[in-house]
Amino acid sequence: MTALTRPLHVEGLQPLAERYDLILCDVWGVLHNGVKAYEAASDALTRFRAKGGRVVLVSNAPRPGASVGTQLDGFQVPRTAYDAIVTSGDLTRLAIQERIDKVVHHIGPPRDMPIYNGLDVRFGSIEEADYVVCSGFDNDEEETVEDYRPQLEAMRRRNLLMVCANPDLVVERGHMILPCAGTIALAYEEMGGEVFYAGKPHQPVYERALTVASDLAGHPIPKERVLAVGDAIRTDIAGAVGFGIDALMIARGIHAEELGLHKGDLVSDHVQDWVDRQPVRPTAFTEVLAW
Repeated sequence: MTALTRPLHVEGLQPLAERYDLILCDVWGVLHNGVKAYEAASDALTRFRAKGGRVVLVSNAPRPGASVGTQLDGFQVPRTAYDAIVTSGDLTRLAIQERIDKVVHHIGPPRDMPIYNGLDVRFGSIEEADYVVCSGFDNDEEETVEDYRPQLEAMRRRNLLMVCANPDLVVERGHMILPCAGTIALAYEEMGGEVFYAGKPHQPVYERALTVASDLAGHPIPKERVLAVGDAIRTDIAGAVGFGIDALMIARGIHAEELGLHKGDLVSDHVQDWVDRQPVRPTAFTEVLAW
């Protein structure tokens, strides 16, 4: 898609399906909203796979792919909807393994501790640590970045690297928009701190997902046959554009209120105008992921 091409408005995945052999699909905001699953989305991916396509779920969840799979089982997202899961948690584990002889300080809730499972990790305070892993807020419904300012200042004084296990700034949980680890990481960067982002929109997670898919297919999958599906301009769409693959934006997701969808149905011209103001553009957009 050229810089001047406006994205295509499609009613679902079917009009695009024949163009692609692989879908790299976002999870939160596309397959579920943190409270309930979207059955039409799972159905669309299942149909795509039934026609010979591959689906790798690519999530900024700060937990290993296996943990996300268990969570999806709980939401009753069928395993027929995907072939594999690659998460920022997986890449965070690799970053931890590369520093296994170092002391780590963890910022984030207990539910994210599975990223350390099976690793011989030494934990310590900020003053003892060699680097920091940030997976999110301890209480994302009440805390703000300012609550973490003293920790960030202490980290900055020691020039500690932060590994951000979830680059998302916010996430949709039911009808709430809550902050993610990316918000803390961005504040640390603005203070001059060094951050390694383990997930979207950065290329390593896409490279890993493409490798996983190619291994499953038994042959390399060219980028022109890959479609990213997601609801966030900053991560899903920017990441796809930066990686050189097409992107289908789900409008009724994290940007739903900006697009006026809280007031009614999707209006194509309104979305087109909104997209024109963004730094990157999707190849196409649809209201929700459906076939």
